[in-house]
Amino acid sequence: MVEGEAVGGGARVGRGPLQGLRVVVTRPAHQADTLAATLEAAGAQVIRFPALDIAEALDPRPALALVDRLETFDIVVFTSPNAVARGTALVRSRRSWPPAPRIAAVGSGTARALAELGLHAHIVPDGSYGSEGLLAQPALQHGDVEGRAVLIIRGEGGRDLIARTLSERGARVESAIVYRRVRPALDPERLLAPARRGEVDALIVTSGEALRNLFDMMDPAGRAWLRETPLVVVSERAAALAREMGVRSKPIVAARASDEALVEAVARVRSAHGSERSEP
Repeated sequence: MVEGEAVGGGARVGRGPLQGLRVVVTRPAHQADTLAATLEAAGAQVIRFPALDIAEALDPRPALALVDRLETFDIVVFTSPNAVARGTALVRSRRSWPPAPRIAAVGSGTARALAELGLHAHIVPDGSYGSEGLLAQPALQHGDVEGRAVLIIRGEGGRDLIARTLSERGARVESAIVYRRVRPALDPERLLAPARRGEVDALIVTSGEALRNLFDMMDPAGRAWLRETPLVVVSERAAALAREMGVRSKPIVAARASDEALVEAVARVRSAHGSERSEP
């Protein structure tokens, strides 16, 4: 598939609960493949429009200094699959992974990214993913983290809930910034052209920053279209942000950030909005 173009020309689109739905995937280009394939297997046509890109941290030296003393930390927290990819690459450039620190992951996708690199996540939310779910785990409560050294491997900006909460619980927290989020230089016409033809049924947006980027890319007419288009998000925070930005249709919140949960959420677009359009 090409960015900004629907599946076609031999791409395999299955028959399933999303049959006939045209769905925009806004994940970074290097992270969109599995979600796109899962949507296609369920019958959707996919339009890729990455509203977010991942770049190296502007200054890697502070993170490298922390990596050099990785064995001094009791717990290492990874906040996303991107944190795993960038953080472990920094580690490999300097040393092997030490046996001492316990590893925490904010969700199943992050834990899976660690497992693919041979690292086991000892602390993973069970049920409610994200920062809140991780902080609810017994191993991260006051009595267990007080006095412990915790390293958070994360991207630039974003929430500081994990660092703040663990500090309040008595942990000695430091953060390694290993990547930054940037807005891609995309022509919005790649998305607006199919939108004008009525060939977009839903948008999947998996971060607040991607949603802001979408609005920033658009002219007034494009922003008006965004406000009327069914939106699938992965958290109540993102849904609240969408409402703040004037999205009129109630955002559908996926149960988790997994590909399967997003497919289930997109299926709810049809029942919520009565979409029964055929394929273009």
